[in-house]
Amino acid sequence: MDQLLQSVKIGINEKIYVKDPESSDLGKRIIEQSILMIDAMGFESFTFKKLGAKIGSNESSIYRYFENKHKLLLYLASWYWGWLEYQLVFSTNSIADAQQKLDKAIEIVTKTTVEDSSFSHINEVLLNKIVINEYSKSYLTKEVDTENKEGYFVIYKRLVTRISTMITEVNSDYKYPSSLASTILEGSLHQHFLKGHFSSLTDCHQDDDSTKYFLHLVATTIK
Repeated sequence: MDQLLQSVKIGINEKIYVKDPESSDLGKRIIEQSILMIDAMGFESFTFKKLGAKIGSNESSIYRYFENKHKLLLYLASWYWGWLEYQLVFSTNSIADAQQKLDKAIEIVTKTTVEDSSFSHINEVLLNKIVINEYSKSYLTKEVDTENKEGYFVIYKRLVTRISTMITEVNSDYKYPSSLASTILEGSLHQHFLKGHFSSLTDCHQDDDSTKYFLHLVATTIK
């Protein structure tokens, strides 16, 4: 899978950015350093001015790639969901048994993230932390309906649909496959957040506990 991913380009909605950051070294540095800085200081404290100083470029050069930091967060989240989707597709494509395929998909989207050397300018571990801590800020806005119509969340929605389809393939009589699929994705983020910040509110303390929890939850829900 690693060799396959090396030839993959995560397709992001072109309306999210002004210029594709993957098209230049500066764009890649913007992505690389923004991940490091948002992880270190939080999204609220992060600014393009600080990013420009870090990469040794004018603040105006960053605006040539992204209209604002909200759009940058949308880009980072979209890239993360696209990266997760590729892993899910490659890992489940050859599995014929519906239950095994669903179990593998749950493992992929709930496991603790490890760095992927296929994308040298993106630290997936830190990006995962950003998605856990900051992703809700990308859609808890007054513009969410407009941005949804513009297709800003299409990769995330597509990932939910893939899991929903797998649930239906295991039990076609289950009435809430999309609700359960979105619960797996959002719930996994929440469990990892609780693990890091409110550990007394979760039983998932080890790296694989979230996966075990959601495997159990889904198995008992759709049986």
